[in-house]
Amino acid sequence: MKKQWWHDKVAYQIYPKSFCDSNGDGIGDLQGIISKLDYLKELGVDIIWLSPIYVSPLADQGYDIADYYDIDPRFGTLDDMDELIAEAKKREMYIVMDLVVNHCSDEHVWFQKACEDPDGPYGKFFYIETVKEGEKLPCNWRSYFGGPVWEKLPGHNDKYYLHVFHKKQPDLNWENPELREEVYKMINWWLDRGLAGFRIDAIINIKKALPFKDYPADREDGLSGMQNMLHDAVGVGDFLGELRDRTFLPHDAFTVGEVFNEKPEELPDFIGENGYFSTMFDFAETVFGASQKGWHRSLDITPDDYRNCVFSTQKKVEGVGFISNIIENHDEPRGVSRYIPDGDQCYESKTLLATMYFMVKGLPWIYQGQEIGMENRKVRSIDEVDDIASLNAYKVSVADGVSEQDALDAISKFGRDNARTPMQWDDSENAGFTTGTPWLCVNENYTWLNLKAQRGRSGSVYEYYRKLTSLRKNPEYKQTIVYGQLEPTLEEMHNVMAYYRRGEDQTLLVMGNYQKEPQTLPLPGKVKKVLLDNCEDLQIRDTDRSIRLKGYQAVVLELENDPGE
Repeated sequence: MKKQWWHDKVAYQIYPKSFCDSNGDGIGDLQGIISKLDYLKELGVDIIWLSPIYVSPLADQGYDIADYYDIDPRFGTLDDMDELIAEAKKREMYIVMDLVVNHCSDEHVWFQKACEDPDGPYGKFFYIETVKEGEKLPCNWRSYFGGPVWEKLPGHNDKYYLHVFHKKQPDLNWENPELREEVYKMINWWLDRGLAGFRIDAIINIKKALPFKDYPADREDGLSGMQNMLHDAVGVGDFLGELRDRTFLPHDAFTVGEVFNEKPEELPDFIGENGYFSTMFDFAETVFGASQKGWHRSLDITPDDYRNCVFSTQKKVEGVGFISNIIENHDEPRGVSRYIPDGDQCYESKTLLATMYFMVKGLPWIYQGQEIGMENRKVRSIDEVDDIASLNAYKVSVADGVSEQDALDAISKFGRDNARTPMQWDDSENAGFTTGTPWLCVNENYTWLNLKAQRGRSGSVYEYYRKLTSLRKNPEYKQTIVYGQLEPTLEEMHNVMAYYRRGEDQTLLVMGNYQKEPQTLPLPGKVKKVLLDNCEDLQIRDTDRSIRLKGYQAVVLELENDPGE
């Protein structure tokens, strides 16, 4: 594998609206982020990804962009953005923005001009079809947020436009080379400005299976989920290769793709030696147990399921490229609420989960608040919910005969608002996020679960994350942790997650007891050094080469001899 500048980094995702509010309007902003750069440096962060901060009506929290060349006034100005890039550079940190080019906002000038003249140049920037009264829609695809993907074009009774997400997010027509040129011009404008790269949103959707056709309905609404169309779509690589060559490659930009539904044989094309992207996120765990029938029918993920998902991805990408590892992001519930059995959330279990995902091969990502173990927030009323995906999920659940309480429970478990509640900096009003009224409810547990309570305190989730980032950067072990081969072990043991990280002349063993009851595990050889132990009370028996782990105890060991020899 050719070594890249970003391989040994630690990445962090900021949801700007909920991170830090500098002016008291209840919304996080760029100056708030600038004020926390030293904190992020202390945590060990190198790469910072900002969820969208472009001009937007916020129908989908900024993923509906009305102007790609400007910052939304809620978040600041272009000068603030330039300052953030410059201040990050001083600290040897890199800023990455969200690239949302499957769709734009219906308030973007391109779409406004398309509405004025659907047959003109800008009409061809979108998918606009003529449907006369009494005729059926071009296809029965269901949008990701519910309902048909077709919406009547404003000002035209006989024309409809395609939107695979919200109706205020018309899809851009990548089949049109003029549209692609506009996209490339915009990307290069940002990279020339000093941006380090992009996280690429929903990019697999840019290629549609054409001509439009119906698929078998999978719900009572007579519509079909988007996965059927994506399965049939062929040729997305033509677009992505051109995108790479025209923008990312000339700037040596870092890119991470949000890629679902990739075909196994396409993986080298996405993240191989000359892949479309530098890396892509591992979503094996996040999609586990999902049901097309709705969140209320989704299955819980067990510790063994989680382990198997992680190892499956590691096996798939070995020798192909670098994967990006997460336990949560802005589209997911809190990882400690999802991947730890309900009721077992505590310091030990949270740091076990941190160890297990952080030490596997690839680029580790921390989502804001994850480093202090932020948890899901219980939803008591649908009126508390902001997220459009959650609102749609509630409707789907109730329509399927589920009680309102059970529908709310599903949102509490899977809803995207869980990750969007304000960052919990301290125990003051509004968790120190704002002096005003926060745009979204703060999790009530902020009085005890906050950064101030953990910073500098031994035995806190935050200080443990600092140990993880420090170990990854330690010159003595960095080569093995970043590039060493991953080899699972003890896979037959229930509620155990263990794996080797093998370097050229060094072997590390990561072990976790993924349950609250203690377990005794076999050791393959003598332990040379304990690099990490979340319980700091390790029982190693050299006589029978075993190790006894307490409930949710996780360790990183350097072995004296390579057990493979």
